[in-house]
Amino acid sequence: MNGDIGIRGQVSEKFAKLLEAEGIQVELWDERLTTAAAEKILISGNVKRKKRKQIIDQMAAVQILQSYLDRQSGGLVMPFN
Repeated sequence: MNGDIGIRGQVSEKFAKLLEAEGIQVELWDERLTTAAAEKILISGNVKRKKRKQIIDQMAAVQILQSYLDRQSGGLVMPFN
């Protein structure tokens, strides 16, 4: 969270460069806080812990996609609280 790119991020950047070399457009997206945001949403919706474990990754993916779409449409990008 200090702005440094971790190992996973470095691997992602290298992979993105390989894809771009093949003519594929790539946009990297910071997803570090999406699981925590998804957890908050599920808790506020009174979703039981067992069910949260089953769907947390899907909810985090929704957070990533929504923030990307918001940015693309020029809409307000909501911070993950």
